[in-house]
Amino acid sequence: MPYADLVFTGGPVFTANTVRSRSDAVAVAAGRIVAVGGDEVHDLIGPSTEVVDLGGRMLLPGFQDAHVHPVWGGLDMLRCDLSALDSADAYTDAIGRYALEHPEDAWILGGGWGMSAFPGGTPTASLLDTVTGDRPAFLPNRDGHGAWVNSAALRLAGIDRDTPDPADGRIERDEAGNPSGTLHEGAMTLVNRLLPAEPAERMVDALLTGQRYLHSFGVTGWQDAIVGSYGDAGDPGPAYLAAAADGRLTGRVVGALWWDRTAGLEQIPFLLERREQYRGGRFAATSIKVMQDGVAENFTGSMLEPYLDGHGHPTDNSGISFVAPDILNEAVPLLDAAGFQVHFHAIGDRAVRECLDAVEHAIARNGRGDNRHHIAHIQVVHPEDIARFRELGVAANMQSLWATYEPQMVELTLPFFGPERSAWQYPFGDLLRAGAVLAAGSDWSVSTPDPMAAIHTAVNRKAAPGYEEGDYDPFYPEQAIDLATSLTAYTAGSAWVNHLDDVTGTVEVGKYADLVVLDRDPFAGSADQIGATRVLQTFVEGERVYAAPDA
Repeated sequence: MPYADLVFTGGPVFTANTVRSRSDAVAVAAGRIVAVGGDEVHDLIGPSTEVVDLGGRMLLPGFQDAHVHPVWGGLDMLRCDLSALDSADAYTDAIGRYALEHPEDAWILGGGWGMSAFPGGTPTASLLDTVTGDRPAFLPNRDGHGAWVNSAALRLAGIDRDTPDPADGRIERDEAGNPSGTLHEGAMTLVNRLLPAEPAERMVDALLTGQRYLHSFGVTGWQDAIVGSYGDAGDPGPAYLAAAADGRLTGRVVGALWWDRTAGLEQIPFLLERREQYRGGRFAATSIKVMQDGVAENFTGSMLEPYLDGHGHPTDNSGISFVAPDILNEAVPLLDAAGFQVHFHAIGDRAVRECLDAVEHAIARNGRGDNRHHIAHIQVVHPEDIARFRELGVAANMQSLWATYEPQMVELTLPFFGPERSAWQYPFGDLLRAGAVLAAGSDWSVSTPDPMAAIHTAVNRKAAPGYEEGDYDPFYPEQAIDLATSLTAYTAGSAWVNHLDDVTGTVEVGKYADLVVLDRDPFAGSADQIGATRVLQTFVEGERVYAAPDA
């Protein structure tokens, strides 16, 4: 056998394979893993072999993010980025500086503000007016389910006290009924349809910016959770094709084509055409994204029982199912029969049940296939639906970072759920015990794409070091999962969801050398330090795509 191009030695290797075995060395040639372990690897070291001495640090498969928005995240980094800030004053200061530094921009665009910084989670146009003046501003919050707009934007969109709420959203109003400056869900489209389109080259810049950021956290592959015309940034698909065509796309990407909830089954031929068009290099749009509900904080998450009013009394609002169940139960079997994977967004327990029901309809009509449907977020899952994930072969796509006490959970969620339903949140432990396939993702730019921070939370049910927003107890610790399970979900589990498990996701001979070097062995320290783990180097097919300054 020829000598290896690259060898890793001197540290533990977490393989993420079926038995989660460990090794101590890995050899790479022509972008593939050619040997794992001991003497066989050392025999492949030749005069031109690059040898990476792990020095006791851990090597593992590249992380794969099963639900992320890298183009939009990269665009946020190029715009007025509020994601690192946490107060109303900090937001207005940053927006004011951005407005002064970008006088040529017709609109002030950006986002990433947190709802807990404002009373009721709803900032006002009048506050934004103080730093934006007469230029229109549109700033989505961190979760992308609401936007902060100023008076100029409201005027341009013609939104006033007589404007009705759209069926899939809500205009926040003051006591007099006038729009106050926050738009929820579908109400955002009243303004974002007016925004200027981003030039194609800027979308590619955004993708490459997002890709660099993901690689810095060891992410080598992902599923872009919305590819299509949604929100204020435009369709990421052409940017992926452009970067794939000239080799700048180093991540392995599955695109989830956006299911337009304002349309019905007539959009399926378009999606079939788009699947063929959006394919090249390391990019393939083979999934369909169905956003079944909103989020709990603005009461659009779809619940089996109504939200409470904060004093423990039921309201008449149980959220919104964006796709009517009768349409969903027809669409999913048709998509399944066409070979699409369906990637569901479901926050509330009713939304989760509706998605599971739709998959059950698909199985009844088509039989069991290998499309690997999955439900992302799974914030509230009714106990009666836990076992259905395994029974129906639906993967649980965890955003583990959210399974913790923090101000938004404490102030804007728990009071409106009540104790019983609150305890059904992020039931990763129950899903694991029920035999469900676990995958993992970040939903960046909603939250950090740092897998180790999310894994820390999955294990401890507390925020990772540097991400704490208060001193809280563990969040329903009976739903914690162990470190090996969480690492496997973020590697082999997400690779399985992306139909890349035959070539990635584990450290095995024959697979691509998509690998990550950590700055420590997280198993060797205490559990409360898992989230302090950093990525030192990231490799795709044996090529180094990221190196920390101290690597």
